[in-house]
Amino acid sequence: MNVRVNQYPQLRQLCWNRPDDAVVDGETALALYERNWRFVDRDAITPREQKLLNRLVAVHGNGHLLTA
Repeated sequence: MNVRVNQYPQLRQLCWNRPDDAVVDGETALALYERNWRFVDRDAITPREQKLLNRLVAVHGNGHLLTA
């Protein structure tokens, strides 16, 4: 599963140091969310991005989002 970073606003913010057209694999996307969860504006997550996050957690996170 490849994720186009620009299509997801919160992920885009987490990838501020990557090119605008960056594509990451699903494992990397989930790792970015997990490592940087404190920077994610949970109230601003779009339904589309929430759906992506749910899918990433189900496929790559064994059903758990690891946040500190």
